[in-house]
Amino acid sequence: MFPEVISVFGLKISLYGILVTLGVVLGYFLVLKLAKREKLDPKAIENSFFLAMLFGIVGARIAYVAEHPYEFRNLIDYIAIWKGGVSFYGGLIGGIVGALIGIKIFRLPLWKSADIAAPAIALAHFFGRLGCTSVGCCYGKPFPYATSNEVGIHFTDKFPFFYIVFPKGAIAPPFTPLYPTQLMEALGNLLIFLILLILYKKKPYNGFVFALYLLLYGTQRFFLEFYRGVTPPIPAIGLTWNQIVSIILIIGAIFLIVLLRKVHFEEKAI
Repeated sequence: MFPEVISVFGLKISLYGILVTLGVVLGYFLVLKLAKREKLDPKAIENSFFLAMLFGIVGARIAYVAEHPYEFRNLIDYIAIWKGGVSFYGGLIGGIVGALIGIKIFRLPLWKSADIAAPAIALAHFFGRLGCTSVGCCYGKPFPYATSNEVGIHFTDKFPFFYIVFPKGAIAPPFTPLYPTQLMEALGNLLIFLILLILYKKKPYNGFVFALYLLLYGTQRFFLEFYRGVTPPIPAIGLTWNQIVSIILIIGAIFLIVLLRKVHFEEKAI
């Protein structure tokens, strides 16, 4: 809840930008470290990483525009990403497309590369959601059991056992007790990151870590959407488009786990 950290000659540096940048940098170094463990070409991994970043940014913006068309009036509005407005799922899909292009160009092993990326995505996303907390975006629905509307984090005996109140100037409604969806997702992403990092050393076959990431994050996001106050549900089905994507991720992850396991044991039998 400290959107601006410093202002230098009129240039405002936001805590959101700092945290997102920190997440990307740490994810980058984690990718290089895991690539070294897998004995993959670091330059090829580095180039693929930046392609994934580029396509991820474009995908994140396109998905946000598609979800919030009423916020845009002219061409500048559409490209003014510095004013905010990105979608994680759009970024994830765009990033996967960029990574696949890099993997193809630089002839990297597909599933080893995917396993390397998964923990880095979860780590970067953890910091990204902390950034969301600093500006109030991706906020939750009103918390029905609140006892105070003072700015800050308040603890309670009702799930999720704390709620958050943003000040005036935040993207979230000010002085309104809300479900702390940004922090809930941040903590979930941190837990996913730790699980993936631990299992990475013991993965039964290539592609397992990536598939597990899709399964864990898809499940987390599906249930978290019920508490988010940003994306309205689709009237016909009562689910948000994020939940639809989450279901697709979960099904795809289960399919990948079964398929890659089968391929792994068939290769061992040869």
